[in-house]
Amino acid sequence: MKQQFSEALTIAGTDSGGGAGIEADIKTMQACQTFSTNVVVGVTAQNTLGVQGQYPLPRGIVNEQFKSVLANFAIKAAKTGALFDAEHVSMVADNLAHYQLQNVVVDPVMVAKGGAHLLTEQGIKTLKEKLLPQADVVTPNLPEAEILAGQKINSESDVKQAAIKIQQLGSPNVIIKGGHAQDATVSDYVRLADGTDYWLTSPRINTERTHGTGDTLSAAIVAYLAQGADLKTAINKAHKYLADIIQHPLYIGNGHGPLNHGSWKDDNDEI
Repeated sequence: MKQQFSEALTIAGTDSGGGAGIEADIKTMQACQTFSTNVVVGVTAQNTLGVQGQYPLPRGIVNEQFKSVLANFAIKAAKTGALFDAEHVSMVADNLAHYQLQNVVVDPVMVAKGGAHLLTEQGIKTLKEKLLPQADVVTPNLPEAEILAGQKINSESDVKQAAIKIQQLGSPNVIIKGGHAQDATVSDYVRLADGTDYWLTSPRINTERTHGTGDTLSAAIVAYLAQGADLKTAINKAHKYLADIIQHPLYIGNGHGPLNHGSWKDDNDEI
């Protein structure tokens, strides 16, 4: 019997080290039983120690990739990752609108794990103005949420307030990832369009093998949305996926190592 895969799209930059970016997205979607197409917005020279170079691609190449993918694949969900600058944020937003893509997850990648900036100040402004209004879900980490909301986050009440402010930028559903906190438990805050909110928690694993966690979570959400899962189920299953694979590290590289995307065994438990 032929295996049927749902089809999704990742729109981001590459990671030559294989741990984050489009490479992480493809591995994640495959592990979650979804076929991943991709639009490469830029290329990075990158490894577990940091980003050594970044090179956004010309508009024509980006637009042609969108045209090719959408002419041939039944894309049920899409995500964005590192988009580099205002010009590339704008061209991605224009393509999302032109092709009327559904189930759009925006991972507002601003700074790489090693500290390199992956989105300019003007790019952040354009993301707020043109991209977030087209997002169904946005998944900032704590530092990104502070930037988007324009406030400091020092408490659970701050997290909730920031999520409401980010909703007001246009994305009806917000997940603020708590991985940058220092608590013994990692707590992600979910606020949905209907006002429902809840926390997803998992034990904090003492490891540096966390390169690409943000890309991985958003890609897993997209994978499950492409399969037809409702948003809450997709979010919860993606959280479970990330919490599981982080416990099975790959000892690769000398810095912030990659996740073990293929270690996931989906037991289809109820979420």
